[in-house]
Amino acid sequence: MTTPTPALHLIPVPLSELVGADPSRSLTADVIEQTRNLRHFVVENAKSARAFLKTIEMPVPIAELSIKELPGRGKMGKSEANNSDWDALLSPITSGSPIGLLSEAGCPAVADPGSDLVQRAHQRNIPVLPHIGPSSLLLALMGSGLGGQCFAFHGYLPQDEAGRKQALSKLEEESRRFGQTQIVIETPYRNRAFFESLLNGLKPNTQLCVAADLTMPSQLIVTRSIAGWKNAAAPVLEKRPAVFLFKQ
Repeated sequence: MTTPTPALHLIPVPLSELVGADPSRSLTADVIEQTRNLRHFVVENAKSARAFLKTIEMPVPIAELSIKELPGRGKMGKSEANNSDWDALLSPITSGSPIGLLSEAGCPAVADPGSDLVQRAHQRNIPVLPHIGPSSLLLALMGSGLGGQCFAFHGYLPQDEAGRKQALSKLEEESRRFGQTQIVIETPYRNRAFFESLLNGLKPNTQLCVAADLTMPSQLIVTRSIAGWKNAAAPVLEKRPAVFLFKQ
């Protein structure tokens, strides 16, 4: 058995549904082995973390693991935790026990919580070890054909119609000026409305990629101009995790 380095291990989680899933489809054997040897975890969601750990067949009962959730965030998205809170989460490392950081899906601290804990680890001179695994943003960028030399991820755009239209106009202009691929996301149940906002808010010649259900059997990756999308059947996006990329 390989003992993981006493460090903060950033463990990716498969993007697909965990029930009945084979984690080896998206995680390397080394990542699975390293994770199976951990006993302390800091996670985005305890329930989903336990589900993932069951799929990799942890050698000890899940109930015997230390699984602690990351602190919540306030209205402005800023963490309400202080250094003592982060230090408490990192305390097993000071005793020689490594910790695994897990998000609900994909890579922790990339479009997901966890960066504050990673930053505190650096401040404490605690080694940080990111492990190989799926990132929906990079997979979508790879599959879009829009170019990865210059790109930016903007997360969620404003919910109000006027604010969203203004944001799209600004990002489209930046894309034109810098040759930049713009990457955005939306909550799955609002995907269809967001897709319509993109069709109505972007120029006809702007290229739009819709990437949904990445790594799943139902995966969809299609890139068309806005004009092309308007002349094609709209993709079914309800309740499907999706990434939207566009370039002018």
